[in-house]
Amino acid sequence: MKDMQKYFLAIVPSGQIQEAATAMKDALKTQFNIKYALKSPAHITLKMPFSYREGKENSLIEKLERFLVSKKPFELEVGGTDTFGKRVIFWKIRADSNLAELQADLKVFCKRELHLVDELSDRNYHPHMTIAFKDIKERDFDQVREFIEKAEIKESFEVSTVELLKRIDNRWQVIHSMNLADTE
Repeated sequence: MKDMQKYFLAIVPSGQIQEAATAMKDALKTQFNIKYALKSPAHITLKMPFSYREGKENSLIEKLERFLVSKKPFELEVGGTDTFGKRVIFWKIRADSNLAELQADLKVFCKRELHLVDELSDRNYHPHMTIAFKDIKERDFDQVREFIEKAEIKESFEVSTVELLKRIDNRWQVIHSMNLADTE
């Protein structure tokens, strides 16, 4: 059994947004044979994938829970489509300063307490929800983008948990949900 495993931290919405994202990813698989994005639930990454000792997974969860209990729930809006070059198509995320603050504090926590590397994406945080990437054929890119844009997503939700995902059998699965502090 491997001792080191891959993990990442994300906001994983449930309900309508998750259903809409999954339906879009399924439609892209049918229409364009694009399926790589189906390897994880729709999410907004907070900390890019990192390696961690599987034997210390419970300790990792405890440390993260202690950190997250001081953070307050907040609202996010998913709406509109954009790209990173001709390699990633995503739904845009709109949020107030709470999301940026959570990610910045998490970045510092991960470096100090978990001894994780500060990655370029940690320093240049651009929240988004990836819908298609990696296996988009360049010749199809514009057509795929138009297909996604026609769906016109506009939903909002309260972020009250952060999820720890783990790579299991080449798929990312939520293994633990951690609550943000109650505001009541």
